[in-house]
Amino acid sequence: MTFNDVIAGIEIVRRRGTDTEIAGVEYDSRRVGPGSLFVAMQGETTDGNRYAGKAIELGVAAILTDSAEAFDDIARLHPEFPIAEIAHGRNALALASASFFGHPERKLKLTGITGTNGKTTTAFLLDAILNHAGRKTVLVGTIEYHVAGSVRPSPHTTPESRDLLELLREGVDAGASEAVMEVSSHALAQGRVYGIAYDVAIFTNLTRDHLDFHRTMDNYFAAKRRLFDGSLLHPPREAVINIDDPHGAELATVAREAGAEVFSYGLNAGEFRAERAQMSASGMTFTLQSPYGQVEVRTRLTGKVNVYNLLAACAAATARGLSLEEIRSGVAALACVPGRFQTVDEGQPFTVVVDYAHTDDALRNLTALAREFVTTTGGKVITLFGCGGDRDRAKRPLMGKAAGEGSDFVVLTSDNPRSEDPQAILQDALPGLAATHTRYAVEADRAVAIRLAIHEAKAGDIVLLAGKGHEKTQTMQGKTIPFDDAEVAAAALRELRSQGSR
Repeated sequence: MTFNDVIAGIEIVRRRGTDTEIAGVEYDSRRVGPGSLFVAMQGETTDGNRYAGKAIELGVAAILTDSAEAFDDIARLHPEFPIAEIAHGRNALALASASFFGHPERKLKLTGITGTNGKTTTAFLLDAILNHAGRKTVLVGTIEYHVAGSVRPSPHTTPESRDLLELLREGVDAGASEAVMEVSSHALAQGRVYGIAYDVAIFTNLTRDHLDFHRTMDNYFAAKRRLFDGSLLHPPREAVINIDDPHGAELATVAREAGAEVFSYGLNAGEFRAERAQMSASGMTFTLQSPYGQVEVRTRLTGKVNVYNLLAACAAATARGLSLEEIRSGVAALACVPGRFQTVDEGQPFTVVVDYAHTDDALRNLTALAREFVTTTGGKVITLFGCGGDRDRAKRPLMGKAAGEGSDFVVLTSDNPRSEDPQAILQDALPGLAATHTRYAVEADRAVAIRLAIHEAKAGDIVLLAGKGHEKTQTMQGKTIPFDDAEVAAAALRELRSQGSR
């Protein structure tokens, strides 16, 4: 493929040099090699244009740059070198990558899921439903990536466009016909999915999160809108909107005006609704009402939040042409979503749950669900949580307040403190927790804190280990160490059993 082929359709400000063969597209100068097209662009933490000279030394065939100064420097030092100045770096990266990888996004029916909470569970549900119906898929999300049945680690919820398109290409080559993606607000704001035409786009909800990046809720919502309003070049064919969320009606209007067909869902309103829901700690049933009829849904997931996730996945599955019977069967086949209300059972007389809840809204939902379960057992809700370092500090007391209001006992601990002092993070969260007058303990060492929470529990109680969910590491002071809440909890439960204290 030539330079001319790769940059076709990209907004070019000016260009120097002749056409040349391109052997790859890269945005990271550490990955370039002979024949690469290097897309040098300005990012949040670094400027790829600083490495353009090094890339030329390593044998790249051509460069796209979003810097007029870098263009002038390269044109002066290397007059014949193929280079183009582009109007927008990330948009150009997305379009160049799509061209180089043969537009795999056009060969797949893509479903994109955005929202503060529920993206991962909704994605896993839809992926499972499609697989159960015999369709090969690509799954891109927070926990892991799937490529036609092959499971891979997930370095980012939504990868950079070049890496995403390579992943989609591999899926097409392996026979996939569908792709299900979590689409993060960061990815939308940065244009990582620019130029991708989604067949279905899902909006789950919007609550406070990621304000360290977006700064305001208006900016956060504006990023989410981009999946629906056509500003990424294409609106979705169909939009599936949570109409119970305060932002749902506005987003539905935005999607319709962009040309999408809109289907709404909710507990009591919308085209897709859940009726006669019955829940227990081991699962739930409800009647799915839809424009295509009704069906009884039985699942091992539980809780009101998962009713919403199921409604979203079911609505998207109908958009992808599945019958209600195929949907019912696919939902029943999914055992669990890692780190999402995942139980840890070592034979103890109380329930231990690992969950990814890491916002005040998610903590409220989680503790409310737990309260429903212990109402019948007369037990207590014991909640362990922490706040991430180098993230929105303003949400820390809100999380403390949510945990305290929903629990009988709270253990405040660490959750990826990153470069911050763990004790300082605890102090930020403590005022909101203390104001609830709920009994609590503070322990910065998360492993010790998990043991403390479990030792507090008695028969009929529920212990919620919130914040890390599926994560297998803990990051602090520049180091990343192995850490799995479920494994630590299981070890603590075995230790408890060996002591014969229950």
